[in-house]
Amino acid sequence: EVQLVESGGGLVQAGGSLRLSCAASGLTFDDYAINWFRQAPGKEREGVSCISASDLSTYYADSVKGRFTISSDNAKNTVYLQMNSLKPEDTGVYYCAVEPRWCRGAENDYWGQGTQVTVSS
Repeated sequence: EVQLVESGGGLVQAGGSLRLSCAASGLTFDDYAINWFRQAPGKEREGVSCISASDLSTYYADSVKGRFTISSDNAKNTVYLQMNSLKPEDTGVYYCAVEPRWCRGAENDYWGQGTQVTVSS
């Protein structure tokens, strides 16, 4: 059974930092690219960042470039999203999901349950 488990969310003041983790099991990690999405209340889900586990190529949405860093520990089947200089508009539920091999915006095969990030002003 494939499982993606997010952790690390919480409440932080604007300008602060959080590190999210996505631990994957039940799949061949190197065969996937791992995405972070977020969804704020009343808004559409937004792709935030992606990393390919095979070649560690990355993608960032313009809204988070220079503030967020995605990384992968393939030995632990875990992807991290370091979020710095957080803004209130970063508030939302953050989900990790996996698509086949590369960050191409393909349909994601599996999703985690999400972790709440709240940034206060």
